[in-house]
Amino acid sequence: MKTVDKSRQTGTYNLSKVCSEYDLTRDAYYKYEKRFVKYETGKQKVISLVKNRRETLPREGCRKLHNALQDKFIEQNLKIGRDKLFDILRAENMLVTRKKASFKTTNSYHHFHKYNNLIKDIEIEGINQVWASDITYIRTVNGFCYLALITDVYSRKIVGFDVSNTLELTGSLRALKLALRRSSNIDGLIHHSDRGVQYCSNQYVNELKKRNIRISMTEENHCYENAIAERVNGILKDEFYLDQTFFDVAHAQRAAKNAIKLYNEVRLHVSLNYKTPENVYKSIA
Repeated sequence: MKTVDKSRQTGTYNLSKVCSEYDLTRDAYYKYEKRFVKYETGKQKVISLVKNRRETLPREGCRKLHNALQDKFIEQNLKIGRDKLFDILRAENMLVTRKKASFKTTNSYHHFHKYNNLIKDIEIEGINQVWASDITYIRTVNGFCYLALITDVYSRKIVGFDVSNTLELTGSLRALKLALRRSSNIDGLIHHSDRGVQYCSNQYVNELKKRNIRISMTEENHCYENAIAERVNGILKDEFYLDQTFFDVAHAQRAAKNAIKLYNEVRLHVSLNYKTPENVYKSIA
């Protein structure tokens, strides 16, 4: 069919002659042409919808795109399965490539008390049952600044954060206090983190104890023992461009605030049955 179409467009042969050469009827060709035009028109609509969505979430993958755009597909009478969407994006070189980056921010060689892992075998059943805390680096022209995050494990919502130009205690403590101000009903809450000096320090531990928050830490500093926090770090960098180099700390702070808002309120999570963290958190709060 493509040969027929090309021959017709270039004027090499007329349609009747080419169809006879390939044992095709004119009716078969016109049906193909109609299907082809319909497919191309639908494909361009899909590409346009994906581009519009990616203006907000530039690195959103195929599965989440397929779920997020279902209403738009229905509105435009497009029957697009996940495999078909994948094929379109692959053909247009629009598939997301993942990047891997790492930088050690944990200093566990200190004299402060290290706590046991309390969440290793428990089932997370609701919000404000376990908060996972971690620190990740953000590059600036003049070096690094550091993003401290506190994530509610059940809803995956980032409930507290802070961007600081130092790895010292202050940034982590500000993130914790922000999370506490924003949250209610934290009875029985467990705070989980790595064994970094920030989380083991007297000032941070005393803030937790003052609120009757139980303290849990990774026992061997393995990343899988704080997997949720590590995953959130990766998402913010991989999907929201926090892996780029910013002009200064103020620039990084603005970018982090915007990324966290999109992460909490717009990005769909497979583990949350394609809901946002904000939706899950509010539905239970």
